[in-house]
Amino acid sequence: MPENSTKQPVSSAAQSFSGLDSLAFANGKPKLAATFKQEFTDFRVDEDLGFDLSENGEHAYLCIEKVDRSTVDVAKKLSEATGVHGSEIGYSGMKDRRAETRQWFSIKLPAGREAELRACETDSLRIVEIHRNSRKLKIGSHRSNHFRVLLRDCEGSRDEFEQRLAHIDVSGVPNYFGSQRFGRDLSNLKQLQSWMGAALDAGSGSVIDSSAASIPKQRFKRSMLFSAARSYLFNQLLSHRLERGNWNGYLEGDVLNLDGTNRSFALGAEVEWDSLLQQRLEEFDIHITGPLPGEIDPKDKYVSYGEAADIEEAVCKQFTTLLAGLRHFGLKTARRPLRFRPIELNWEWQQSEQTQGASDLLLDFSLGKGAYATSLLRELCVTRGPGQ
Repeated sequence: MPENSTKQPVSSAAQSFSGLDSLAFANGKPKLAATFKQEFTDFRVDEDLGFDLSENGEHAYLCIEKVDRSTVDVAKKLSEATGVHGSEIGYSGMKDRRAETRQWFSIKLPAGREAELRACETDSLRIVEIHRNSRKLKIGSHRSNHFRVLLRDCEGSRDEFEQRLAHIDVSGVPNYFGSQRFGRDLSNLKQLQSWMGAALDAGSGSVIDSSAASIPKQRFKRSMLFSAARSYLFNQLLSHRLERGNWNGYLEGDVLNLDGTNRSFALGAEVEWDSLLQQRLEEFDIHITGPLPGEIDPKDKYVSYGEAADIEEAVCKQFTTLLAGLRHFGLKTARRPLRFRPIELNWEWQQSEQTQGASDLLLDFSLGKGAYATSLLRELCVTRGPGQ
């Protein structure tokens, strides 16, 4: 995505943000409905690291089962139980709070002190396994997540549910970021815009006066806000391409991703899209990507151009405050696939125990890291909370 000039005027006017309901669908908005997360156990997530642990080293690796607890809360409990600073505690990704999950944590803890970790256990937090490893667990280092999701009191025909599931299994779904990225009522975006907007000097262009705003001191908080902005812009770009029917079709200048990896590549302007590349795209061996906006690294070999870049720039220009702020604070542009396909998607109908004549639907599938189960469910049916 071409980088705007640093002298481009920036509007400090408040930008309105739209929720996930406004984003386009791949197969039309579903008319089906179901109750989601009525019980914590209705949403089960098991993290798969995808690599072997060395069984020696300065880091203890814990597989922790938690119920109705956030990942950050568990990290704090580990710190309190051992006195180890939070910076020495690692995890690969944030897991849903209102759920039953198993995920891995690492903590820099000398061998022989593992018994101290048991102090953090409660009825809603249990250590399943403890191992040793030589390196801290870092964000994004796991391979996949396995989900078991129970949708209760499904409204609509079984045939239509199964048709949509079959379509998802074959064609994949838009790789939207989930609502948890943005906070309740998009509060993360609103907070970030207020912060950046106060710091932007609209009169002299995209120059940031850091003293003009209260910048969050906590690194985690800043990172969370920046992530919300990049995720929102990505979602808007993806929705734009869905509306125009080219979200899973190659456009001149698209950057491509190799399935299941962080590797990307782009075709030179002199290279034509051919039948072999089209086949790889249709077989989900490669994917079209969209930007996680920021400042373009001069060393980045894979930058969009042509029609693809024009679309990306047009969408991002609608959110100049966010874009200028991301660039000023040094966020580097990255890429993310526009779609994903579930791994080993299976489903089973169950008779509802609470509503006579209604059916519950149990889904079983895995997703690669970074993909949201809620984005898959969004293409299947409208989900309502308990009591709705």
